Amino acid sequence: MNSEKNLIARAQTGDNKAFEALVLKYKDRLYEIASSVCSRMPSETQDVAQETFISALKNINSFKGNAAFGTWLYRIAANNCWQRFRKVKTERLSEMPDESSKGHPSRSCVNENALKNELSRAVSRALAAMPPIYRMAVTLSDIEGLSNAEAAARLKISGPAMKTRLHRARGLLKKQLTAFR
Repeated sequence: MNSEKNLIARAQTGDNKAFEALVLKYKDRLYEIASSVCSRMPSETQDVAQETFISALKNINSFKGNAAFGTWLYRIAANNCWQRFRKVKTERLSEMPDESSKGHPSRSCVNENALKNELSRAVSRALAAMPPIYRMAVTLSDIEGLSNAEAAARLKISGPAMKTRLHRARGLLKKQLTAFR
């Protein structure tokens, strides 16, 4: 942690090598977060990750250390995703398949892998269909495995607000995935 603080301090003085070291440390995790939050726009994930690091470089001096550096980066990434989402808000969401849809998993489905693949796609579509605040809560808690307290800190919300978002998000997922019960 001390080395990270040192890298941040050096980056704030204009040391590009220090900032590059921070990018290398967080790039994979940031890409995963951007991919989850921007699930409606998978083609945008790489751009969001790059924009996040560009924003972080431009605003590194505004980082005060009140939160972890990773949390600060993840917040920038989430904001970038939400801004992009607002721009393409008019796009229609893909609908969940119904029983008459081609490829709908039926009880007579013999191939378990096909069912797992369809479930995975359905979960991805359901996540993409939910509002970003709920998607981020599920991503941090259920996908990234953070505790409610850690996820709340990253989202800069209270613990009870995190629990509420998670409850609502899981309810939306449950509603969207009724075909798989």
